[in-house]
Amino acid sequence: MSYKMSAQVHGFQTEVNKLLKLLANSLYSNKEVFIRELISNASDAIDKLHFLALTDPELTKDDPVLRIRIRADKDTNTLTISDNGLGMTMQEACDNLGTIAKSGTEAFIAGMSDDAVKNSQLIGQFGVGFYSAFIVADKVTVLTRSAKVGAEEGVRWESTGEGTYTSETIKRDQRGTDVILHLKDDAKDFLDTWTLRQAITKYSDHISTPVELYEEKFEAPKEGEENKDEKKEKVFEYVQVNNAQALWTRPAKEIKDEEYKSFYQHLCQDYQDPMTWSHNRVEGELEYTSLLFIPQVAPWDLFNRDNKHGLKLFVQRVFIMDDAEQFLPNYLRFVKGLVDTNSLPLNVSRELLQESSVTRKLKKALTKRALSMIEKLSADKEKYAKFIAQFGNVLKEGPVEDYSNREAVLKLLRFASTHNDNSVQDVSLADYISRMPKEQSKIYYLTAESYQAASSSPYLETFKKKGIEVLLMWDRIDEWLMGNVTEFDGKEFVAVTASDLKLGDLADKEEEKRTQEAEKEHKDIIERIKKVLGDKVSDVKVSSRLVDSPSCVVGEQGHMLTAQMRRLLEATGQQIPEEKYILEINPTHPLIVKAAEEIDESRFAKWAELIYAQALLADQGALKDPSAFVKCMNELLIG
Repeated sequence: MSYKMSAQVHGFQTEVNKLLKLLANSLYSNKEVFIRELISNASDAIDKLHFLALTDPELTKDDPVLRIRIRADKDTNTLTISDNGLGMTMQEACDNLGTIAKSGTEAFIAGMSDDAVKNSQLIGQFGVGFYSAFIVADKVTVLTRSAKVGAEEGVRWESTGEGTYTSETIKRDQRGTDVILHLKDDAKDFLDTWTLRQAITKYSDHISTPVELYEEKFEAPKEGEENKDEKKEKVFEYVQVNNAQALWTRPAKEIKDEEYKSFYQHLCQDYQDPMTWSHNRVEGELEYTSLLFIPQVAPWDLFNRDNKHGLKLFVQRVFIMDDAEQFLPNYLRFVKGLVDTNSLPLNVSRELLQESSVTRKLKKALTKRALSMIEKLSADKEKYAKFIAQFGNVLKEGPVEDYSNREAVLKLLRFASTHNDNSVQDVSLADYISRMPKEQSKIYYLTAESYQAASSSPYLETFKKKGIEVLLMWDRIDEWLMGNVTEFDGKEFVAVTASDLKLGDLADKEEEKRTQEAEKEHKDIIERIKKVLGDKVSDVKVSSRLVDSPSCVVGEQGHMLTAQMRRLLEATGQQIPEEKYILEINPTHPLIVKAAEEIDESRFAKWAELIYAQALLADQGALKDPSAFVKCMNELLIG
């Protein structure tokens, strides 16, 4: 290698100088980011050459196999990233390596200057990726030659990152670029082959250009070969590390199911196959490819909403970040996969993702794609039953969190109901509506502590008698869900525990008339019970909802806390004010009849307390003073 002219010294652009000082004096939690940036630059140079060679094949004629090579040299303490891409002329080297031609550079510098934002994720977002080399190197040498010029017009560029760089013309036989990093003492682990292999696999596994690592070749001793103390010379060779083909960039019709399953296991570190997946490519104003998966089993920390989740983000096939939560709403946090777009800059930060209009558009599109994937899965009842068992409860967060997709998410939910005699949650709201009689205009539901408590609840008695289906809910999130949604498909949700139960056209006019008459007929026992219970209840009424049970309690109209919600709030340690319920009685029930016949007021008081306690027990599953209830019941039984 001979030089045509002596090296010239140049001063860096002001912004570059500021940047290099920051890189030299700041600590980064993720130093290996420089590998991603330099491989990305090399890949970009190869992509540009490939494009030009489509119309000018002479550019690649002398070296047609495009590749990126990485070589560590422990003797010289250097790491070299080489490519046989487009390369640079002297002017291009000075322009690209001595200046930052991005208008947002000052904002980048300001952000990096803030101690709270000193994060390696910011490197490269304004086209400054090359300078990440100075995180690990105290000197960087670049040897390059443009494919458009001859061997005599090669370039050597060098800098210690201290304000100046040198450039000179050299003879360079091959096109492309070598970036030689003279590593700092605290970065020597990047001379280790295994460290490099891990970083390349992590960040550049799906770069379409082969990335080859120079590593020692090991051969098993041949049979009968004696090799005890003989020192053999080490043999090294370039070995391709990455897959060199992004699966998601291939047409979906060409990819076999087994390839999708294998890729999912690699991408998501899951030993099981995915439950389903969706591969989609969109071109136009917003260009992106998405590959979404639903796992077979929910992760153990699915309900830890602070846990990291999200899609893997690629930009132009270059891995940018894990757990990019900005592309899907939180209630779809179980969806795994990736999004690859050309509409974002390389190494865009999480902060910029949050503010980007491109991100908002991608989130809207990917959310609809994920919901569509789940809807297609619902056509397979067996698979969907497994999905609901694993992810049904987290999906229930959707109607509250995502108003724009509320109806679509509600359509995907499944519940148990009185239509079946089991606790299987396989009834959709559409199923429920399809079975509604013509005169029914509401969707009735009941929340309870368990399926057993719900299915045997006295609040269901009149509905069972009329043959009206009721949705049964007992998961903790159900109470929150039903407290925040009011209707589906134009049908209002109504709790069967509501004091102002809305039966509409389902109400039997004769029953209403009989109830009114019963209020007058049993006025005496109503007043007697009121007198005994006093402030414990807000009112005592004849019930129109009870058939087989003697009594029940309901909240006053406009009352917000159901028994289930009260239990949830109390479980969190919140102080809930004492509740006054309306006690509804079934005056034809033998227990009420027996109480009405009691002329001893002290014994009647015990009957009234028993009737009220039974109603509370049926509603809440527990009493604050169970021993008093047992004592009262025993006294009445003994007589």
